[in-house]
Amino acid sequence: MPQRKPDIGYIPTPQEVVAAMLALAAVTADDILYDLGSGDGRIAIAAAQQGTRSVGIDIDPERIREANENALRASVSNRVAFRQQDLFKGDFSEATVVILYLLPHLNLRLRPELFRQLKPGTRLVSRDFDMGDWQPERQIQIQTPEECHLYYWVIP
Repeated sequence: MPQRKPDIGYIPTPQEVVAAMLALAAVTADDILYDLGSGDGRIAIAAAQQGTRSVGIDIDPERIREANENALRASVSNRVAFRQQDLFKGDFSEATVVILYLLPHLNLRLRPELFRQLKPGTRLVSRDFDMGDWQPERQIQIQTPEECHLYYWVIP
């Protein structure tokens, strides 16, 4: 049973969007990627397949179980970890890249914590939702079955 009910339902990110998110953040093997609200782990796993150390955080134990199984199948369990926890209470201060696919009000709620925990230069990518008045440094659109917007910021 989750610590509390998830804030949003699980919506998988298409693989072409996963690749675009990692490319937009210019993820390398030197990075430590955190996926906040990691679902089945596909983003953290894709980063780990590129040599990046990755951590996925999700409150739903079923998603964590699925993510760990997916990491085993992808043979990246040594490069990726999944934590069942409330992302609003988590420690992600070691991240050099943070990936988000949350709703606008959740991004805004998380924003002060991002500024508090993350070091200057840490890159953030959000799928479909911005951060209010914090203007992204880059924004791209991807056409999958539906249109997808990616937002990119760097912690000042």
